[in-house]
Amino acid sequence: METYATALLYATPFFLGLVLFEILYGHFAKNQKHTIMDTVSSLSSGLTNVVKDSLGLVVILVSYPFLLEHLALTEIKATWLVWVVAFITLDFAGYWNHRLSHHINFFWNQHVIHHSSEEFNLACALRQPISNLLGYFALLLIPAALLGVPHKVIAVLAPIHLFAQFWYHTQHIGKMGWLEYVIVTPSQHRVHHAINPEYIDKNLGQIFCIWDRMFGTFQEELDEVPPQYGVLKPAQTWNPIIINFQHVWRLIQDAWRTKSYWDKLRIWFMPTGWRPSDVKEKYPVQIIEDVYNFKKYKPETSKALKGYSIFQLVVTTAMLLFMFYNYAEIGFEGLLLFGAFVFWSVYGYTTLMDRAKYAVWIEVLRGMAGLVFIFMTKDWFGLNAYWSIGSYLVALYFFITAFGGIYFTYFEKSYAAPKLAS
Repeated sequence: METYATALLYATPFFLGLVLFEILYGHFAKNQKHTIMDTVSSLSSGLTNVVKDSLGLVVILVSYPFLLEHLALTEIKATWLVWVVAFITLDFAGYWNHRLSHHINFFWNQHVIHHSSEEFNLACALRQPISNLLGYFALLLIPAALLGVPHKVIAVLAPIHLFAQFWYHTQHIGKMGWLEYVIVTPSQHRVHHAINPEYIDKNLGQIFCIWDRMFGTFQEELDEVPPQYGVLKPAQTWNPIIINFQHVWRLIQDAWRTKSYWDKLRIWFMPTGWRPSDVKEKYPVQIIEDVYNFKKYKPETSKALKGYSIFQLVVTTAMLLFMFYNYAEIGFEGLLLFGAFVFWSVYGYTTLMDRAKYAVWIEVLRGMAGLVFIFMTKDWFGLNAYWSIGSYLVALYFFITAFGGIYFTYFEKSYAAPKLAS
């Protein structure tokens, strides 16, 4: 995990830099594809994901080394061949994992966050889950295990394979000629993120598009069908932690409310969106029917709140980078506490972005908790060793957090909290 944290220390600024470049390009080209609150929400989602992954907060059902030990029929010895086969099998597994996430109710919950943005840009690529708490991906790597691909090769390629899926989340790159027949391109992935009936559940490939062409899930981007983005059951919140568990909460409610014991069981494994008939009639859920004429989630927001949201994102990101830099020295228990502060931060300021009335209590308590921690430890997880006034600046940040929660709740009353869909 320390190695992964070191990789994130460098990868995070790199991805954020590319997002900033896209924003600047959109500004100067007068073709902006970002909105402030949506982008802050997307990047905040990325922060929660890297915290969760860097701490290894997942229950592994079966590990790849275990499968390799018990299933390997041969061993690939040629160095270059090992890496090629490993990457292909990893991408093949990724396709089926992606397809599973789109077609099964339970697994959709861990993927819905990625599709929840009603914009399409590099920032939305960073909307990654924290709800993927069951580690089953190794089961999809059985072909690699049978071929004897070493687990160290998979461990090296897995983050590279993930990071390589970042670049094609953009509207600024058109179709790419012959590459459209080989790799996943921005055009193909725009189709994948679209909610148009023609595009739903298409282009599930991650690096190579050959799997979609082989298994019947490929769809070209059509000039006459401009992609519309989001999910058919709108998230209607900037809070990525809430979005991560919205779908599973609906499943829990439906399983509880239905009178059929069979439906209580099968709802988890039915196609995405399936609901028991008795519950569906009694408890309807808002679904977008006209994808060209739906109202995007844009609660009225002041320039001050937009600026404050950016400030919170920047400070939280800086704290996270310090956590990665000081990973070993902080220790596991300290990392759990640090991670909890990051989650609390994201939950707090994105709830404030929603104009939710209870956000003030989250922010005031967060500010007080941070100040108490600094007072008790006389430090902020070892920051003073690198910067003598570091803990004082963090204390100032927590004071601003408490004050901000109060100000945007009680001094901007004209901005009413939006009503969320059931």
